[in-house]
Amino acid sequence: MEAITAKTPWANQMDQIPMHLDYFEGSMVEKVMQIAEQYPNNIAFDFMGKHTTYRQMVKEIERCARALKTIGIRENDKVTIAMPNCPQAIYMFYAVNLVGAIGNMIHPLSAEKEIEFYLNESESVTAITLDQFYHKFEHIRENTKVVNIIIASVKDALSKPVRAGYMLTEGRKIKKIPKDAPVIRWKEFMHLADHCFYNYKVSRPSDAPAVILYSGGTTGTTKGIVLTNRNFNALSQQIIATNPMFKPGDKMLSAMPLFHGFGLGVCIHSMLAQGGRCILVPRFTAQSYAKLITKYRCNFIAGVPTLYEALLRLPSMDGADLSCLKGVFSGGDSLSIELKKKFDKFLYEHNAVIQVREGYGTTETVTACCLTPPARYKEGSIGIPFPDTYIKIVEPGTDRELPYGEEGEILLAGPTVMKEYMKHPEETAQTLRHHADGLTWVYTGDLGTQDEEGFIYFKGRAKRMIISSGYNVYPGQLENILDAHEKVQMSCVIGVPDPYKMQKVKAFVKLVPGTPQTDETKEELLAYCRKHIAKYAMPYDIEFKDDMPKTLVGKVAYRVLEEEELAKIKAAESAAEAKSE
Repeated sequence: MEAITAKTPWANQMDQIPMHLDYFEGSMVEKVMQIAEQYPNNIAFDFMGKHTTYRQMVKEIERCARALKTIGIRENDKVTIAMPNCPQAIYMFYAVNLVGAIGNMIHPLSAEKEIEFYLNESESVTAITLDQFYHKFEHIRENTKVVNIIIASVKDALSKPVRAGYMLTEGRKIKKIPKDAPVIRWKEFMHLADHCFYNYKVSRPSDAPAVILYSGGTTGTTKGIVLTNRNFNALSQQIIATNPMFKPGDKMLSAMPLFHGFGLGVCIHSMLAQGGRCILVPRFTAQSYAKLITKYRCNFIAGVPTLYEALLRLPSMDGADLSCLKGVFSGGDSLSIELKKKFDKFLYEHNAVIQVREGYGTTETVTACCLTPPARYKEGSIGIPFPDTYIKIVEPGTDRELPYGEEGEILLAGPTVMKEYMKHPEETAQTLRHHADGLTWVYTGDLGTQDEEGFIYFKGRAKRMIISSGYNVYPGQLENILDAHEKVQMSCVIGVPDPYKMQKVKAFVKLVPGTPQTDETKEELLAYCRKHIAKYAMPYDIEFKDDMPKTLVGKVAYRVLEEEELAKIKAAESAAEAKSE
């Protein structure tokens, strides 16, 4: 067992974390508005050098809500938000909540066919995206039920000096949208608020559907996860309860994306519902992340292990003063013991008085529901459950609880557990199960153990999945896409170790007989993939195989391909070492 360094000012605060909380009964936007009344002049968020107070933010949310009402958005309608972390995304997210609609959150870099799927699966009637993504939406629009597409632009949220610089650099790269394009531009949209005066606020119960996030579910097939107001509001209170050092006005570097539970739940809503200040990062690199930490003297940062790995190698961090940090959170993938030791040392050498705290959770519980306590760390552990959250280890697929230390499936229960998988009642029933203890448990498909003190240890994923730069990539989905190509007879997708991404995606393809294994064929398949697969999930390479290794039951033996690829990497590393000697 390893204790936090003695100079930690919060070493006595583990006992202050309550076991039970009284949760706000209302919508997400009502919670934010309540906080705005307490701290109207506090800064709610910063975006590329421009500050917005809580009072200003609420005023814009209400304008956006009136505009939504004017274009016909009604209670329970779905509105797709395909945006990076920017002011318009914040206004739209809470405005959708204010009119009683449901936010369908998707990655703006999704491929055209993925966007089409998300729009149709959710039956969205309106979508908002940035000007640079307009053409993808327009190409598939006629295949959906979308009535209105709202187009925002980063430049509209910038101060005049920054806007001028943006238009000379990034803005010049954006493909022009035709003047007669059938869209509503953001400024025009917000002016529509002038035509709505009353009855735009819809009071919704806390257990009403509010947000749809996407995940592979337990089978690896994309599912819409329906989450409620209570799920998000409970998370916001749990985050603050497990971080007793938090004070209203504290700054969170909000770089994790809005379409992900980690970004939306922890970096955005937990801050805005509790009086925090979000430093919005629309598109980040390790370099920009490092610059913003020091520029804004951030108090809290959250990221995936690959980000922390990259920060260790940045020359710009030499001599940086990180004494402002109160919390550093790692999630989205397992944090190796070695990387934690390296980054803890890095923090100590840069005047921070804290260590990295690892969390664990699933999108089915919004995001994290387990976190390393502020003042206590056990090597290899992902921490203890949040208040009112329960974790137990069972024999996989059953309700038989296992003894301490014995490996089994991780089950989760608590106020952040999802409502359902949208349109998938069978998988909902398979994943959400009621036990004799009266609780509804999420069967995660993940493996782990628990010790006598309640600390959880993550041991691996029972379901096949690749995690690349913190994004979940489901090989089965990619194989279905590849197999649909007329020249592909069979495919297999694996994760290959990568020093920065942790894993990168590689595809193996057995071609239809008679198809040449040429560079032209490979480029044709890659071009096809780019149209159907999001950038973060794109294979970096396609390798042709005359035949695929098979298991005894005739399935493609993907583990054999993984082992072969690993052997190649090790052989190349050995050859490089021998050459350098």
